[in-house]
Parts: sequence; structure tokens; C-alpha cells
Amino acid sequence: MTDFEDRHWSSRDGLKLHFRDYPGPDQAEAGKRPAILCLHGLTRNARDFDVLAPRLAEKWRVLCPDMRGRGDSEYPKDSASYTPPQYCEDVLALLEQEGIDRFVAIGTSLGGLMTMGLATVIPDRIAGVVINDVGPRLERDGLARIKDYVGQGRSYPTWVHAARGIEAAQGAAHPGHSLDFWIGMAKRLMTLSSNGRIVFDYDMKIAEPFMDFDVDNQPDLWPAWEALVGRPALILRGVLSDLLSPETMAEMVRRLPGVETVTLEHVGHAPTLDEPESVEAIERLLARVN
Repeated sequence: MTDFEDRHWSSRDGLKLHFRDYPGPDQAEAGKRPAILCLHGLTRNARDFDVLAPRLAEKWRVLCPDMRGRGDSEYPKDSASYTPPQYCEDVLALLEQEGIDRFVAIGTSLGGLMTMGLATVIPDRIAGVVINDVGPRLERDGLARIKDYVGQGRSYPTWVHAARGIEAAQGAAHPGHSLDFWIGMAKRLMTLSSNGRIVFDYDMKIAEPFMDFDVDNQPDLWPAWEALVGRPALILRGVLSDLLSPETMAEMVRRLPGVETVTLEHVGHAPTLDEPESVEAIERLLARVN
């Protein structure tokens, strides 16, 4: 496994934020390519890319940030800052610190929305995109499901208990998997607390702004998607997804000629990016990046 370095950057409002930096096999060679920026989902963290990032780091520099309130990044005092525009501002500060002029974004769910947000402000710096199971239009059922679990603050005595709890909540999205799969998922999502209980590795207050999201009055993100025209792009969708509909994906293809799509069987929201089909598609995308 390729090693990473735990590093930090500062947000403009003074938070100490954490990222994993996989430097690649040779700094000089990797420096000739854009960096890869892996952006996780709403309740996730940098560990979401534990399998994918080391593989990509065989050729590329890979950065996996913990967004504010997740993983090893600080929690803000005001939960109102848990919004995609703020996350994008935080990412811009990371890119500035690291001197990254061009990058490939791999965004899962919220990370995909962040990728589209970045496209509205720095389109020329985006060398390619992977959008994982999200689009400019979010589906009611998926939003309702997320609202049902985010910010609940459950805890468990062992990793097996934690795995079974996550399977109970998300088993429909990943049917037929073994206990080992769910333990791995638990170790990505959760952490050991100071009292010895296993807890979710995010600030429960991230739920507060999310609960105010109105599915019937969604912001118009189609211009953000269209800002990616001319760049290598890949959309991954789980066939069981309740957040990205086939109709929205078809409209994304219509508006962004040349985008590749991959639909994964027996997967819901969201693909883990460990699936062979996902890895192969991401590597095809990277082969198209100049």
C-alpha cells in the first residue's frame, strides 16, 4: 500500500483542517500531472478512499481532505458553515496552500456537488472529473433517507455491532455483502471515542443545515454541470440509487457531450469506488487527462 502523510491546512475562518497526502512514486514525475482531489460524501471522511487512493498514487499525487467537521478536521462553532459553498472555499484554500494549479476531482455525493461548485469558480483548473452517484437534480427518496439517519449519533460497543448497525441502515444499497465488507465500511465511517464506544466520525451538527434543504426548491445546478464542458468526465451510478435518477443522468449526458457513464449492478447510493468496474472507468478517465 502506498504511504500517505497526514497534513493540515487552515480555512479562512481559522479552522485547522486535515488531509491525507499521497505524494506518488516520484515527486518530479507526479508533478508533471495534475493532482487528484478526492472529495467525500456528507457523513464520510478521507478514509472513504482507503482502497482507491493508494492505487491511483502509483502514478499520481492524490489528496484526500477531511472536510470541516469530519475525521481529523476541526469542528466549527457555527453549524451554519456546513454548506457546499463553504466546503468549496475550504478546498480553494487547500489548493492555494499546496500550489495546485490543475487537478482531477473525484467526488462522491456531496463531493460531486462540491466539484460542480468548483467548476463555477475555477473551471480552467479542473482537468477532469468523476461524479459518483449525484447530479444537478437530487431525488426526494434519497434525500428523505439521508435525513432519516444523518446526525443521529448512535454508538456501539464493538466493531461487529457497528458493522451490523450500518448494514441495517444501508444494506439495501449494498445487498449480499459479507460481515467483512460491513466491518470495513464501519471503519471508514466511524472511530473509537474516548469512552471506548464506537461512534460516527463527524459532527452531528452537520445535519442542521441539511434538514433545511427543500427538495421542491432546489438550486439550479445545471449551469455548474455545463461549466465542465470540454473536460474528460465520468458519471458513476448505482442501479439501485435513490439519489441520482436515470432521467437526471441522461440529461447530464445530453448537456455534456463525450461524458462516459457507468451503471453498477447491485449497488445503490453510493458506489464505494472499490468495485472493479469503478476502478477501470476511473483509470480510463485518467488516461484521457492531459
